Amino acid sequence: MGCSNGYVSAKTYAFFDGEHSSLQKKIYLLTSLNSVWLKKKQHMARLMSGGDCDDRGSDDCFLPGLHDDMALDCLAWNFRSDYPSMACLNRRFRQLISSGYLYKLRRKLGIVEHWVYVACSLMPWEAFDPMRQRWTRLPRMPCDECFSYADKESLAVGTQLLVFGRELTGFATWMYSLVTQDWSRCPLMNLPRCLFGSGSHGEIAILAGGSDKNGNVLKCVEMYNSETGTWDVLPDMNMPRKLCSGFFMDGNFFVIGGMSSHTDSLICGEEYNLETRAWRRIPNMYPGGNRATQSPPLIAVVNNQLYAADQTSNDVKKYDKQNNKWNFVKPLPVRADSYNGWGLAFKACGNKLLVIGGRREPQGGVIVLHSWCPEERNQGLAEWDVISVRERAGGFVYNCAVMGC
Repeated sequence: MGCSNGYVSAKTYAFFDGEHSSLQKKIYLLTSLNSVWLKKKQHMARLMSGGDCDDRGSDDCFLPGLHDDMALDCLAWNFRSDYPSMACLNRRFRQLISSGYLYKLRRKLGIVEHWVYVACSLMPWEAFDPMRQRWTRLPRMPCDECFSYADKESLAVGTQLLVFGRELTGFATWMYSLVTQDWSRCPLMNLPRCLFGSGSHGEIAILAGGSDKNGNVLKCVEMYNSETGTWDVLPDMNMPRKLCSGFFMDGNFFVIGGMSSHTDSLICGEEYNLETRAWRRIPNMYPGGNRATQSPPLIAVVNNQLYAADQTSNDVKKYDKQNNKWNFVKPLPVRADSYNGWGLAFKACGNKLLVIGGRREPQGGVIVLHSWCPEERNQGLAEWDVISVRERAGGFVYNCAVMGC
């Protein structure tokens, strides 16, 4: 039976584009590849060397009878919640998981799982896996007491969760690594700050504006590379702003809303072109602006479309790029005006919008996760789905980030 690697890969990936369950995909992948490679095992063993699998012990290959390149493709399709268990199989699996290689391979193959990371009042950081409906508690952050109680901002980039705040000695940034499953200090920005707008795209994140340690409103911008762990200074925005929101859309980075001073609200937006390294001002992109007592704009981008959770009308609105205006879509499933937008998370999670809010119950506060797909037919009439209810969680979302990898 003659069959090339390209044929197997093309056939296999075509199957993955269909409507099949994850379990069906794994079974199909393993059986189809084994039927080819087991028949050619003796022939391939003569051609391979180094890390390829032949008749050696199980510690010398990932899947017996399967070429390591193809075995790695199989392993990349596993749920990433299974990776800690895989690391317990043997030394070689442990080295593979701890290297982070599978996440790079998943990125190459276009495999993405979105997990939600939240910090609420009565619990440390927790991760929620929407696909498997599982909650996982992260290790406790080894920060000082000042950082624990001070206001914080968070951002997911690559396989890292960054948390920005203040310690007794000044600004600090802690990083949770999905690879090591532990916290460590992240290098500080060239100009540390708070109340900035931020967004991530793949392995890079951009942080714009904010307020420095003396309370000055900034217009400087920096880019973080999670692969190298370095910060690079980008050109300044046209005007300073704090309490703003940032996001990536159409391949560029945007900033909207915020305050240019302690009293002056901004209704304009700005777009940063990553190729030309230039900023473009967009007048009236966020009509009404946001007051100093309000949270930064609650925005999310799904399939390159921008949505906002209106903090005063409790509605979801969609941005019309062509006409530079916002249109009503549907009501929010929770009240956003109770705390002027604070305590509520509005995020993109794959092709869905995610609203995470709290409610009070006799046994204590709970956190409810609602999701809705904007691309569904009759999108305005479709109900919000409750995908999880986290009891005894305090009822207030302090920080939230969505990591896709």
